[in-house]
Amino acid sequence: MIYAINYDLKRPGQNYEALYEAIKSCGAWWHFLDSTWLVDTNLSAKGVWDRLAPHVDKNDLVLVIGVTREYQGWLPQEAWDWLNSRSSKMAA
Repeated sequence: MIYAINYDLKRPGQNYEALYEAIKSCGAWWHFLDSTWLVDTNLSAKGVWDRLAPHVDKNDLVLVIGVTREYQGWLPQEAWDWLNSRSSKMAA
């Protein structure tokens, strides 16, 4: 499944490197937008969240949501290639 991980990290100066490493540990990942990552993983949304939760502050906001085959936007070709190569893993 492909999940989008979106966040607002509210603590200025906080080192979120552990969070980024936790995201990367979920599977193949893509990160072109500042507050959005896409992960190709065998984990459920809860499984992804369980990896991330220890690394976020109580003031931070995080959304883990499945990506469907309905997507559109303005991104570099590399981003579209990453998405298109995984479309079979997306929700209908």
